[in-house]
Amino acid sequence: MEQSLIQQAIVILAVMTGLGVIFGLVLAYANKKFAIEVNPLIHIVEDVLPKGQCGACGYAGCMAYAEAVVMNPDVPPNLCIPGKDTVAKLVADLTGKAAAAVEPRIAQVKCAGTRAKAVKASEYQGVQDCVAANLLFGGPKTCKYGCLGLGTCVRSCPFDAMTMSDDGIPVIDPDKCTGCGKCETVCPKSVIAMMPIGAHVRVNCMSHDKGAVAKKACSAACIGCTLCMKECPYGAVKMDNNLAVVDAKVCMEKCSDPKCLAKCPTKAIRKAVLGVVPGNEEPISA
Repeated sequence: MEQSLIQQAIVILAVMTGLGVIFGLVLAYANKKFAIEVNPLIHIVEDVLPKGQCGACGYAGCMAYAEAVVMNPDVPPNLCIPGKDTVAKLVADLTGKAAAAVEPRIAQVKCAGTRAKAVKASEYQGVQDCVAANLLFGGPKTCKYGCLGLGTCVRSCPFDAMTMSDDGIPVIDPDKCTGCGKCETVCPKSVIAMMPIGAHVRVNCMSHDKGAVAKKACSAACIGCTLCMKECPYGAVKMDNNLAVVDAKVCMEKCSDPKCLAKCPTKAIRKAVLGVVPGNEEPISA
């Protein structure tokens, strides 16, 4: 009986081994027969990309963009924002396409509502994620436009260009930020935006509340007083629903001495200095 079972096991093992060999040969043949040749230029193009997998190009990673720019004549070679002009020119040379200039940009945090300046409406004890906190009545701050300070943007940055300060506001490292925009897309409050490198001033606020309400919620808020707009002789500052908005392009092209900074009563409009907590930039005195 025992010998019979052993023989059956050997037969089963032999059959399974034979089937494995046959299937392996069939798969090997099929792989060779139906293999799709990959254009080697795709891998060459991928090698020159930053490998941040940030999606700023509009494709699902660097490999996807490399394949698209090589195989599709309508895909331009300058879509890699982190790579800037250097990568755009390399991709253009490799693919034989013309590359338009890539405007260099960098992330900015448009909120100076630190723990000391922004009033709390409640205590948040949930998941330490800005998106999750925002779902709960807009977050714990009285100002429903301000940074929630839970670091979702910091964790999403593929280039390690952001850190969370002790004041509860993220800080951009200008030496590492590539302007890919990943942090901008994950912020539920839209307090992170891209600005041109070389911009003179920025507004550290996103509140559209009226002056008294905004100031009560945060001492660093823009109160919509319009003084900065009236002071700008080039029309670079406009008011959008109680919030000052700066046209960085006009400001950069026409203004070398921004008078608007000195007039802001809450110092919500500041020099475009990165690497510090928003609101800690050196203000220009009157």
